[in-house]
Amino acid sequence: MAGPTTEFWQERFEKKETAWDRGSASPQLLAWLDSGELAPCRMVVPGCGSGWEVAELAKRGFDVMGIDYTAAAVERTQALLESQGLKAEAIQADVLSYQPDNKFDAIYEQTCLCAIHPEHWFKYAQQLHQWLKPEGSLWVMFMQMIRPGASEEGFIQGPPYHCDINAMRALFPEKDWVWPKPPYARVSHPSLAHELALRLIRK
Repeated sequence: MAGPTTEFWQERFEKKETAWDRGSASPQLLAWLDSGELAPCRMVVPGCGSGWEVAELAKRGFDVMGIDYTAAAVERTQALLESQGLKAEAIQADVLSYQPDNKFDAIYEQTCLCAIHPEHWFKYAQQLHQWLKPEGSLWVMFMQMIRPGASEEGFIQGPPYHCDINAMRALFPEKDWVWPKPPYARVSHPSLAHELALRLIRK
């Protein structure tokens, strides 16, 4: 399988090399929640990492599940939930093969897509579409991290991998998703890159 392995991510957590971790929920998630645009529902957070977003959603009354490839991430998420007395599920699973028992109302996608090798993006996008109910929402943060080796010489560099908006339009086509009109909210990221934040609706 191309791209980072479970062992790669496990080592990052064990060595505390998690520069992507803000130490709190994303400000964009908080903005969506505080505005009422994102309201309590059955929701999943793939690539949940340390669990900040899972905890915030649980605190706000969501029926939320976190999924991660790596045992250390799931353990961190579970520990965070327990420390705050929150109820939510965190499971270790491969997002490229996981199938829920019931479809979700919404997905919060922040750091999973950009951590997956682009060779597997099409499969992952299919999975997200299958996980959602019709008219369910994909609240997504597209990582914008242009690397000279990629833009000038064609190398695939990451993680995080650059999620070019043109590539995203092809990955999440309008036959399957309703796209909002740009411009999209720009969210600063600890990695010195930024994310584009938007909501896609499953057709």
